[in-house]
Amino acid sequence: MLRWKDILYYAKYSNPEPPRRVEKTDAEWQARLTPAQYVVLRQQGTEPPYRNAYCRSYEPGVYACAGCGSVLFDAGTKYHAMSGWPSFTQPVAKNAIRYAFDDSHHMQRIEAVCNVCSGHLGHVFADGPEPGGLRYCMNSASLVRLAAG
Repeated sequence: MLRWKDILYYAKYSNPEPPRRVEKTDAEWQARLTPAQYVVLRQQGTEPPYRNAYCRSYEPGVYACAGCGSVLFDAGTKYHAMSGWPSFTQPVAKNAIRYAFDDSHHMQRIEAVCNVCSGHLGHVFADGPEPGGLRYCMNSASLVRLAAG
């Protein structure tokens, strides 16, 4: 189980190695993604709160990166954080997500990025429920939900 000290360590020193890498040109990303997905995943955009696909969705399954299909979160770790965006307590694996310090918009945050394709997912905060205390606040546009199998 990841904790806040792990996230800070990864952001400061070194993230876990990804299981594989997906690299595309900007033109290839634009052709592959919807305009909303492109803005979030490739331009570090943020979708409007509460008006996104997965904010109020709690169906079973897994959530994968909309850019490369890498599985990032299990629906069982999703919870109602009242933040306006889908929130999770833990990724499926410690190497699913890469972390980086983000001081944009006059805030200090930790950016969560797909470790396989470097797509912007959202941010992780230390105000989640126990036992891990993490809140992965993700953009719905960066995710696709795959039904339980």
